[in-house]
Amino acid sequence: MIVIIIILVVIILVSIKQVDEYERGVKFTLGKYSKMMNPGWNLVLPIFQSFKKIDIRTKAVDVPEQDAITRDNVSIRINAVIYYKIFDASKAILEVENFYYAVSQLAQTTMRNAVGEVSLDELLSERGKISQKICEIIDLATDPWGIKVENVELKDVSLPEEMKRVIARVAEAEREKQAVITKAQGEVEASNNLALAAQTLSQNPIAVHLRTLETINDLSSDQSNTVVFALPLDVLKTFDTYNKKNGQ
Repeated sequence: MIVIIIILVVIILVSIKQVDEYERGVKFTLGKYSKMMNPGWNLVLPIFQSFKKIDIRTKAVDVPEQDAITRDNVSIRINAVIYYKIFDASKAILEVENFYYAVSQLAQTTMRNAVGEVSLDELLSERGKISQKICEIIDLATDPWGIKVENVELKDVSLPEEMKRVIARVAEAEREKQAVITKAQGEVEASNNLALAAQTLSQNPIAVHLRTLETINDLSSDQSNTVVFALPLDVLKTFDTYNKKNGQ
């Protein structure tokens, strides 16, 4: 009896399996799926039963750098990181042989296909939108495996050196174009203001002469310059009229 009791105690101790809070266990009885094992101590009878632990925490998987061709036939290298977690441990074990490898391969293929559907400009300017599209495609494909894809982020887009130089020339040409447009707009505004000023001065002849004298005063501030100025007769007539009007 003592021997039997000892054997039973040993069997019970050996049968106790611990599942941590961040894990789930998948139990098999005689090779068939029997139940899910929740966190805590669980009994797994030797020989007759077996189990596998699955970590259900969010996993970050680095997708290796891939060669891809955009819709406008530009060769690039792109890599990404994918975040996913397991919501059904039994499916992750029963429906796919190696879910880690399967998700990585699916992400690589989907990423190359998504890049091939957009142009280089769209890839560089709408990276977030493309990442969201890749995430939705992978999440739909991995749902039967009990896997939820939470996010996909494109980390880096590497361009050939020739393409980098072309993009740099395009950017430089765009800046020059904008500079020419800005300068032309400034000249238009300046000409409009000059026309308005000329119209205002033409309404009062004395204002024209005062402006002329002010210009002369500005030029005379520099002692190194000698200014030769032809005084119009209209100026003298204006002052003569002013003196007569005031009795001088």
